[in-house]
Amino acid sequence: QVQLVESGGGSVQAGGSLRLSCIASGRTFSIVSMGWFRQTPEKEREFVTTINWANGIRFYADSVKGRFTVSLDKAKNTVWLQMNALKPEDTAIYYCAVSLTSSYSRSAANFGSWGQGTQVTVSS
Repeated sequence: QVQLVESGGGSVQAGGSLRLSCIASGRTFSIVSMGWFRQTPEKEREFVTTINWANGIRFYADSVKGRFTVSLDKAKNTVWLQMNALKPEDTAIYYCAVSLTSSYSRSAANFGSWGQGTQVTVSS
């Protein structure tokens, strides 16, 4: 199994930036892709981005494209999510997740291991 720990959340003003990190441990050699999702009480869990562990290919939700950047440091078993130009609608709990089967999936159903989440709050 893979264990994930997110950090870096906080409260920022609209237009500000945050960088989230997700550190993986355990059987990291089994990872196919890692993704970021976010969730609020009012919405279903929403896809944010995914990155392929082997080749680094990345995909983003349209809502964050051009503002968020996901990157991978395999030597540190760490994925970062750089979030710029934050908007109030980005407020959510952000989760990183691992898929052992899907290379580029946008579906939470294809991710089997999840971090505990980190709160991001963007005020106007």
